[in-house]
Amino acid sequence: MRPSFDNRTNPYMSVKQYIQDHQEKFLNELFDLLRIPSVSADPKFKGDVLSAAEFVKDSLISAGADKVEVCPTAGYPIVYGEKIIDPSLPTVLVYGHYDVQPADPYDLWDSPPFEPVIKKTEMHPEGAIFARGSADDKGQFFMHVKAFEAMMSTGTLACNIKFMIEGEEEVGSENLDIFVKANKEKLKSDVVLISDTSMISMETPSITVGLRGLAYMQVEVTGPNRDLHSGSYGGAVANPINILCKMIASMQDENNHITIPGFYDKVEELSSEYRAELNKAPFDLEEYKKLLAIDDIHGEKGYTTLERTGIRPTLDVNGIWGGYIGEGAKTVLPSKAYAKISMRLVPNQEHKEIAQLFEDHFKSIAPASVKVKVTPHHGGQPAVIPTDSAGYRAAQGAVMEAFGKKAIPTREGGSIPITSLFQKELGLDPILMGFGLDTDAIHSPNEHYGVKNYLIGIETISLFFKHFKEEASK
Repeated sequence: MRPSFDNRTNPYMSVKQYIQDHQEKFLNELFDLLRIPSVSADPKFKGDVLSAAEFVKDSLISAGADKVEVCPTAGYPIVYGEKIIDPSLPTVLVYGHYDVQPADPYDLWDSPPFEPVIKKTEMHPEGAIFARGSADDKGQFFMHVKAFEAMMSTGTLACNIKFMIEGEEEVGSENLDIFVKANKEKLKSDVVLISDTSMISMETPSITVGLRGLAYMQVEVTGPNRDLHSGSYGGAVANPINILCKMIASMQDENNHITIPGFYDKVEELSSEYRAELNKAPFDLEEYKKLLAIDDIHGEKGYTTLERTGIRPTLDVNGIWGGYIGEGAKTVLPSKAYAKISMRLVPNQEHKEIAQLFEDHFKSIAPASVKVKVTPHHGGQPAVIPTDSAGYRAAQGAVMEAFGKKAIPTREGGSIPITSLFQKELGLDPILMGFGLDTDAIHSPNEHYGVKNYLIGIETISLFFKHFKEEASK
């Protein structure tokens, strides 16, 4: 059941006060969600992913949603919920995902990835929640559920609300496209609100207005028909690992410019004025290097770090393997070598087209001594969000009221493939109002999310509804 709060006997109870009074409860409920290892990429966690969907359903019902459904797809289900308080009022559609990245390698975690704990850090002196999914995206989407609860319990919900929380974002959201196209009336709204991004810092809040797209590939290089003795055959037969490394290295030149023919044909060249504005965001290069324990940065020549991660495409190896990697020595010349390679894309680059360009090029540079296989995994389109909409103005107003500072618009290097889907199919520009930090180690061991970020996120989301009602009526 929804938490009881007698609005009649406490008419002046604010959302902020409600959050303060219930913060321990809000944290404990998030911990319960984080304990579920809902790893969508690994079939052995299937039952846990389904359990997470049920948890989301129960949380929405408890918070006050009138209609909640666990909608089946060809993969993992989408949890839909809504509260329509007045059809004449604007409607906010909240998107998030309950699936998480694999926690491997487990031995690099300082505490078990699915046993959340709060620990103080330099960036989070008030404490951060360490657990897989804490920042991406359980901690962030759950803020919306708790903001909804707070608004319902204080009688301050200013807009209608719909939730669409999926379980396949970390594997490409393949079935979300089908669901959105088939349920346009159900999802009809005035704005989409997403918290799955980061801000510059707690002292410098920001709103994301651009995301890169993604093309993710797996490659396989095969040499001889079996593993060979490297003494008997080394130097006479191609080693697939050696060949694969050379092929990968050749795809970037001495300026770290990607050498795939046609790769940059549609890349938008932004004006010097726009680039100058982008570089006004606070950024300390020495602190950046210190936090990553690196002596120098690395990237495409002619661009700053902020530009490299926000407005330029990339090509990176995400994993590479083959041969013998066990204890001790085994003098083997492997039959096969593999790699996973991702490309982050910028506006006008279409992920399927880039995937094809990659495949054609990769096959063309393979020597006759090996065979290659290229398998596209998943991809998504880049997106740019306008800053002149009612939704963006509402986000700015909410951030100003919660933080006391105007949010800086930024472009983020990550990808949320469904952003362009919402633009295309629902005609809505999502508002990307995230509260994580780049230092939160998402997708890495020791992922964490600030307790303060979590709580102020709930407050800011609640304020968004008030401001959006005002902006939408103008």
